[in-house]
Amino acid sequence: MAIIVQKFGGTSVADAQKIVRAATRALHAHQQGNQVVVVASARGKQTDQLIADALEVNPNPPRREMDQLISTGEQQTVSLMAMALDAMGQKAISFTGAQIRMVTDDAHTRARIQSIDAARIQQWLDEGYIAIVAGFQGVDERGNVTTLGRGGSDTSAVALAAALNARVCEIYTDVDGIYTTDPRKFPKAVKMEHISYDEMLELASLGAGVMHGRSIEFGKKYDVPIHVRSSMNDNPGTLITHEVAQMEGILVSGATMQKELAKISLVGVDNKPGNAARVFAHLAQARVIVNDIIQTEVSTEKANLSFTIAKGDLTDAKKALDGIRKEVGCESLFVRDDIAEISVVGVGMRSHYGVAGKLFEALAQAKVNIDSITTSEIRISCIVDIGHGDKALTSVCEVFELDKPADQRTY
Repeated sequence: MAIIVQKFGGTSVADAQKIVRAATRALHAHQQGNQVVVVASARGKQTDQLIADALEVNPNPPRREMDQLISTGEQQTVSLMAMALDAMGQKAISFTGAQIRMVTDDAHTRARIQSIDAARIQQWLDEGYIAIVAGFQGVDERGNVTTLGRGGSDTSAVALAAALNARVCEIYTDVDGIYTTDPRKFPKAVKMEHISYDEMLELASLGAGVMHGRSIEFGKKYDVPIHVRSSMNDNPGTLITHEVAQMEGILVSGATMQKELAKISLVGVDNKPGNAARVFAHLAQARVIVNDIIQTEVSTEKANLSFTIAKGDLTDAKKALDGIRKEVGCESLFVRDDIAEISVVGVGMRSHYGVAGKLFEALAQAKVNIDSITTSEIRISCIVDIGHGDKALTSVCEVFELDKPADQRTY
């Protein structure tokens, strides 16, 4: 029998009615002859409320105790869903991350999965049960509850699908798939039928909130097809899978805009081996995640080193850099927190020329100045003034016809 993993996000299980609807969907998949594993998030804003409660009693709560607290939201959801299935006459059993031995490292509130004991779930599936697993959580080698951080339930679901050799991992959410860009920012955006793992990884890293990058990494590594679809209807969603030939004919699959960014420039760093390593080692020790990096040689003696980070990490980053500036001969530090990053992504860039020119021309026509540019094999990103972000995104979407299905574009 094929195994299907279904993941339901917080909005899809926000109340009793929605939990019953999700349980009904799982039951239907089981009745079609599949073995079914459900991964569920905490209901609605429950995790946010638990965090608020914690901060009310302790402005700086221990990370271990935060994990112990916020993991309870998913435990409630899975128990309620098991009860709903039982009322429908279907055998169901719920599990915490610890009960299925989803072992993680000990980085509380942002742990990474190391192993899963799939046999513990498989034996219940073989007995005809629907297994319901609390997402977002695991346990370290010492038995401490851990949580996986942002997008953790997606990561739990895809990791389980990989461990169980599932046929597909279905991600149910409040949208009906992945769009060419955020429809709230560009209302004419259209849903994509397919997208490659590489494209989705780029979009996720650039702020597309539908899926978290770690879950896509699992899917790509273990060849798990991921189907993102709506929990409100039965319409086909977007399938995330390996790149296929027809994808190369699409120059740009999607576009994103990030606004919660800051850019730091170290001006006049001594241009000698090892200085970049020293800078980023200090940032790593401060647990600051760095995005795009640009280094330019000013002379044989000096270079400028710039990079972007999440705006929330700005204080930690500046503190870390204060301890390294003299060591690397940095003349001055320049910080911008009034920026937006506009990006286009598409595997077709590998085999077609002219994408960069088309992008820059669109921004020029919109009278948007570019602060800096970074690229990968399938991505081009431009830093612009935050006040120009919305019109920059619109102009890019229009020039690459992201308001049309891929087979109807004429560029």
